[in-house]
Amino acid sequence: MGDENSTLIFVAQVGAAHGVRGEVKITSFTADPMALVDYRNLLRQDGSPALAIAGARPTKGGIVARLKGVTDRNAAEALRGLKLYIRREDLPEPEEDEFYLADLIGLTVETAEGEVLGKVRTVQDFGAGDLLEIQPKAGTSWWLPFTRDAVPEVRIAEGKVIAAPPPSVEADPRETRDS
Repeated sequence: MGDENSTLIFVAQVGAAHGVRGEVKITSFTADPMALVDYRNLLRQDGSPALAIAGARPTKGGIVARLKGVTDRNAAEALRGLKLYIRREDLPEPEEDEFYLADLIGLTVETAEGEVLGKVRTVQDFGAGDLLEIQPKAGTSWWLPFTRDAVPEVRIAEGKVIAAPPPSVEADPRETRDS
């Protein structure tokens, strides 16, 4: 099992078998799909080992990979749909003024005037761009597009993001900047 304090980041998903020798297509959610080869510990969602890449070549949207211990199409097909994760600490540290989307989770969301709207619960992309799920202290969570207009500032060091929410969202009156 993985370290309980470790944050796992979803980086790829196994697709269809490719050919008859056990290769698989892996859809990558990393900026450089070939970076998957460099991550030695590709994990399952529970933190247990998932698979090891023995070799790969780029393809549209990901890689075609040869996996250690997978030698035929049936074994490759059995992995289809497997989600692959890495530990946050296995990523290189971002440059100054850069961050990973996973680093936004848990940050306080405030308006430019300092009104607290909630905390970032998750970051999702359902196909139309990144969305922040904002969880107020009480009530139902809501989605905020992660765009420059909706989120003009991210202040990782201060533990907050500055948001310009749609008019239908109001600050939680029980929360203030001092709480």
